[in-house]
Amino acid sequence: MSAGRWIDRARPVRDGEELDAGRLAGWLAERLPELAGPVEVEQFPSGFSNLTYLVRAGERELVLRRPPFGAAVEGGHDMSREHRILAALEGFYPKAPAPLARCDDAGVLGAPFYLMERVRGVILRPRMPAEMRPAPATMAAIADGFVETLVELHAVDYRAAGLGGLGRPEGYVRRQIEGWRKRWARARTDDVPAMEQVGEWLAGDRPADGEPALIHNDFKYDNLVLDPDDWSRVKAVLDWEMATLGDPLLDLGTSLGYWLEAGDPPAMRALELSPTTLPGNPTRRELVERYSAASGREVPRPVFCYAYGLYKIAVIVQQIYARWRQGHTSDPRFAGLLEGVRACAGAAWQAIQKGRIDRLYDC
Repeated sequence: MSAGRWIDRARPVRDGEELDAGRLAGWLAERLPELAGPVEVEQFPSGFSNLTYLVRAGERELVLRRPPFGAAVEGGHDMSREHRILAALEGFYPKAPAPLARCDDAGVLGAPFYLMERVRGVILRPRMPAEMRPAPATMAAIADGFVETLVELHAVDYRAAGLGGLGRPEGYVRRQIEGWRKRWARARTDDVPAMEQVGEWLAGDRPADGEPALIHNDFKYDNLVLDPDDWSRVKAVLDWEMATLGDPLLDLGTSLGYWLEAGDPPAMRALELSPTTLPGNPTRRELVERYSAASGREVPRPVFCYAYGLYKIAVIVQQIYARWRQGHTSDPRFAGLLEGVRACAGAAWQAIQKGRIDRLYDC
């Protein structure tokens, strides 16, 4: 198999999410004059939040990030903040792509945006072709690389990188739960009783804050760029929009929320959160054990971490579904997301009731 065959590629821009290539070319000519030549724009098709485009300027390839059209999510989609994090991580975390330029003027493309280097590599997405799916031994090695990369991220000296003011670690767990419950209340379009049950349980049984670390907050397979010659080696970590300082075990919890198993409900698997059901992947319990061994951190309450991750993902999915209901996007992927919200909430409540994070639907 050719090493470059499965390198992630962009596609034509989705209807309603086009960028004005002419205005972008004019801005680039002023800010990055070394990028000579015509400007072409394509779009990376995955992802439900910030929009990601491939920009070709002459012979250079760049990646442009901008908020989704119609988004009004409090505290999210801050291009300046995301750019600042990447700039600070240069020299401290080599798996963060290098930022190139930022535009805070919404008059150029309708919203602030920034540009970063393109890291060419393989991205494992849920709907990969059958012939692309890694063999079980390769998948197991990729999972090891996943854990290793998360542990490396949590070990970054964020103070030395100048990110000591990025967040407020004290009270992080409480604020996260309160914040996600408020976002759910604002975005709710339908009754989902399990969301209310899980939200109340999280608020009433939250642990104390752990030692703070730089956390990604959306760490999953399709935010990792793998080396085309060695898929177990992670070249880059993408999508830093929710990165902050906080409890690393909640970061692990988000990853657990994305970590589907073959026995999970069909409606949950239909969300296609991550290709973790492929043979060779560890179970959620095994993932926790590997993270704990590699990081030296105990994970005393994996059920809380998992339920938190699912609740957070459900809220994010609901926010996207609400934008679709309001007509801010016509992306057909969003029409059935409410069932995914229900499935995530149901799985979280099942984990709470059974006191475990895997084999939730065994008899």
